[in-house]
Amino acid sequence: MASSWTGNRVRLRAVEPEDWTAFARFADDDEPRGGRLDLPRSAESYRAWAKEQAVAEGDDDRFRLAVEATVTGELVGTVGSHRTGRRSGWFEFDITIGAGHRRKGYATEAVVLLLRFMFAERRYHKCLAAVLAHNEASLALFRGLGFTEEGRLRQHVFFAGRHHDLVMMGMLVNEFDRRHTMSGP
Repeated sequence: MASSWTGNRVRLRAVEPEDWTAFARFADDDEPRGGRLDLPRSAESYRAWAKEQAVAEGDDDRFRLAVEATVTGELVGTVGSHRTGRRSGWFEFDITIGAGHRRKGYATEAVVLLLRFMFAERRYHKCLAAVLAHNEASLALFRGLGFTEEGRLRQHVFFAGRHHDLVMMGMLVNEFDRRHTMSGP
């Protein structure tokens, strides 16, 4: 059954405590966090994080949702709004799809569902996404969705022993509506 949270490929849903194993697996993927080296995390830290997300309120329109494949019901990633400027009408989001689930259209559909909610229901005017300049797959995803490169923060992020550029991508509500429509599926 179609809803505002379900597309052809994915369903966005709340994070459940038992999702911790999938999130731990995503962290072990070949290219976690764009190549950034993070400290190892314990299974208990993933359990605690998933439990915390499962009861989070989504204050200030900041929230995390699980991305589930509609055909299999398997958790394939996560999407969330993590920064908002309610007074100015902008928000930032991020998306992660597990390595074994990439290039199947899950990210595209999850982002469209999220943007439709934030633009149509929460009345935001602009969406921002920050992408590492060497992440060609993410840059192609956002360009394909209709995002415009708005700027480049040179040598802005440090990891793996050197500084990396960060590309700022943006989309306005009218650009989204022309390309994807504000009404649901």
